[in-house]
Amino acid sequence: MLHKNKLSTAVVLAISSLATAHSLAQDSQAKDIEELVVTGYRGSLMKSMDEKRNAVNGKESIMAEDIGKFPDLNIAESIQRIPGVAISREGGEGRNITLRGFSPSFTRTTLNGMEVPAGSDGLDSGGVTINASRAFDFHVFASELFNRVDIQKTTTASMEEGGIAGTVDLYSAKPFDFDGFKFATSLQNGYNDLSEKNDPRLAFMVSDTFADDKFGALLSVAYSERTVRQEGFGTVRWTTPVATNNIYPTTATPVVNGDIAEDNCALNGSAVAPINCLWAPRLPRADYFGNDQERLGVTTSLQYRPTDNAEITLDILHSELSNNRVNYNSMEWFLTHNEITPLEITVAPDGKRILAGTYDDVESWIESRDQTSDSTFDQFVLSGEFTLSDALTLNAMVGKATNEADREEVRFYYISDSHQYSFDFSDNLDIPEVSWGEGYDYYDPENYQVTTANNRSNYVKKDNLTSKIDLTFTQDRYSIETGIAYNDRKVESREGNGNYPAAFSAVGYTKDLPVSNFGKGLDGNLVPFLVADFDAIYRDNRIAKDYTDNPAAAWIVGEETLAAFIELNSNVDVGSMLLKTNFGVRAVNTDVTSQAWINGSPVEVKRDYKNFLPSMNFSLDVTEDVVTRLSYGKTMTRPDLGSLNIAGPNFGYTTRTVSNLGNPGLNPFESNDIDLSAEWYFAEEALLAVNYFYKNVTTSLKTDIVEKLIDPEYHAAILADPQYDEAYNADPRTVPYTHYIPVNDNEGFDVKGYELIYQQTLSFLPGFLSNLGVVTNFTHVSAGDMTGLSENSYNMTVFYEQDNYGLRVSANNRDDYLLSIPGGNGHVAEMKYGPTHIDFSSFYNVSDNLTLTFEVINLTDEVERIYGTGDGTMDLTREINHTGRQLFVGVRYSL
Repeated sequence: MLHKNKLSTAVVLAISSLATAHSLAQDSQAKDIEELVVTGYRGSLMKSMDEKRNAVNGKESIMAEDIGKFPDLNIAESIQRIPGVAISREGGEGRNITLRGFSPSFTRTTLNGMEVPAGSDGLDSGGVTINASRAFDFHVFASELFNRVDIQKTTTASMEEGGIAGTVDLYSAKPFDFDGFKFATSLQNGYNDLSEKNDPRLAFMVSDTFADDKFGALLSVAYSERTVRQEGFGTVRWTTPVATNNIYPTTATPVVNGDIAEDNCALNGSAVAPINCLWAPRLPRADYFGNDQERLGVTTSLQYRPTDNAEITLDILHSELSNNRVNYNSMEWFLTHNEITPLEITVAPDGKRILAGTYDDVESWIESRDQTSDSTFDQFVLSGEFTLSDALTLNAMVGKATNEADREEVRFYYISDSHQYSFDFSDNLDIPEVSWGEGYDYYDPENYQVTTANNRSNYVKKDNLTSKIDLTFTQDRYSIETGIAYNDRKVESREGNGNYPAAFSAVGYTKDLPVSNFGKGLDGNLVPFLVADFDAIYRDNRIAKDYTDNPAAAWIVGEETLAAFIELNSNVDVGSMLLKTNFGVRAVNTDVTSQAWINGSPVEVKRDYKNFLPSMNFSLDVTEDVVTRLSYGKTMTRPDLGSLNIAGPNFGYTTRTVSNLGNPGLNPFESNDIDLSAEWYFAEEALLAVNYFYKNVTTSLKTDIVEKLIDPEYHAAILADPQYDEAYNADPRTVPYTHYIPVNDNEGFDVKGYELIYQQTLSFLPGFLSNLGVVTNFTHVSAGDMTGLSENSYNMTVFYEQDNYGLRVSANNRDDYLLSIPGGNGHVAEMKYGPTHIDFSSFYNVSDNLTLTFEVINLTDEVERIYGTGDGTMDLTREINHTGRQLFVGVRYSL
């Protein structure tokens, strides 16, 4: 830790002493800056195009349309307009990005110059744990806090390592970005047509400079509320009795309508009765997720420019994201095939699955969860830029960022008496018609016992400390830049267990679903059901939100890196052409420490590794309108810090899975990257471009998925775990569980693809049509069986904009993409549907200072859907849901 303290102290001293020296050495001289401020979406595109054109490496940018006004209400949804980018959504909002086919952990994200952590709890069925990976949760921040985003698609030696896919650089506004006093405020009312709720969204920013522009101060605040209602149907995967080693009772003699494929059991490797090889839903259920979300963001920026040759900036950012969530599922218990009796089934035309079925001895389970989660982010960055002489410039920075996320959950299962149950997918392959046997009232609390309460908490804290110093020597058309950077990253994870009361009657502890129109907007019939009355449960002290730390699940992973680089930049004429070059190399040492409690004793594992990362970029202005680029770089991405932990595994008793098996010996991913592009700026505000990229990942990781019995050393702990119920969960001593084990893979893989870009303001058209414009791009990526990869994706925006008003419509589409291979419960793979999202935005300028806005997000109320492929040729819905369309009416005022 000594070198960290020395470097951090050196950076702070360098910033302060250099500022003092320059202040004493020179008289103040006012900088005469002539700045053209272009606002609106069209102005944002112009500035972004200029950034792309002038860069030596492959780069895309997104600029704020106006002070505190980003093109989209969510940062991830703005970034998805960039070629090569796709996003994943939760609760109808963008959360993570996928760049050029790589999963979110392969994209490095910085804020105001330093890598930052940001993790939170999920909003939908994936919200069962906190993000402890390197993936950045973009929905933690309000978009109003930022005025620029750069996406670096090719690397340079001066860029910090960590992003094989690329790097996303976020920038908050600073007072010297503006000329004197600036003020902007906005107020919006958001309405969701599914939740039928109105939510406020407001922001303001004030900035000014003082003392002949030597000092500047800026403050911005953004606050929003969001009510999310997510509804749908799920099966928690389809499966076959033979896949779970759990066949129907041999006494069952069901009526079978239709033909079972002759080779179905052969494909499943079994010689049992053919009905046991038919795919059927494991837990057919109706789903409801209700989220009440609050988001607060505050930025402060202070700048000091004592002379023309020195500038110091202090950036402070604080963000809070809190969510109160209720989750209700009404499911039928098909997991234990040997305890249910098929009475009649209809086989689908493919002969592989059950299209409709009636069963006896089925239990209804109503799952009710009450969850709260909070995520807090704080960042402090002190940076300075100093011109030491005509040829020498020094940049220094020290920063600290902390993200804390915690969640608490109380979960009950309301379990019924056994009864008959029927489902029928004949008219809708996603949402079946369902019914219960005659004489059974599924809505009667008398038929339920409340049992198996899961009462637990999670806490994840991420800390990053960064210090770096760069020195640039410039001579004529050449420059040499060198520097060092130190990073200290740490992730701490803790879990807590609550109390688990004995079973009790559901009478007096149920209520209706909190909505009267359950299933609104879905193509299918969702049947309302009883849910837990948590107010009554807490009132009668049936359970308390008390949590005891579980030392066996606690872990800390630390990572210290020390890097040095040198790079040479040049601008030279080659005949009538201008050639810009960038050559460099970066060397980095990584020290990893993994700590945990194992069998009651503290254990620590340490290791280190080194990486040598050369890079080169060429940009050739063939003509005034044509730019070509060629880049090569060796890049790396370190394993997720969570996968390096040595704590005990997580057991999924219902899903029969063993996960969170850490491996601190994992090596980083390494890749050799080549990019080639051609850009034709064929008219003012116009671009036609093609980018080709190839990444040869030589060192990688993979997850071994192994079906085996759980190691005996864990048996006693499992049997003593209050969450394990031997009446319903598979016995770990006799039933195999699916183990997910991260290991190194030196076989590597290739990722290659291309991007096509067309962008133009159609000013050549006559009359009012000259205010039209179009921005579109298409991306194709090929990488085999890579999770999160959509082979094809496209974005298109058509806009109309003039001085007083404007509007635009944007569409975004991605192909279905892989979630896991193999999939769970016997599936060859699990996939996620690639939706087409359409958004609308418009404004009207009442005056130079006052603007009215209207926006619609998810105009067509697109569904989110996950499915399994069965034997590899099937489409079996795991879950389908929607969140409705969101409408925002607002007003902006600026000075």
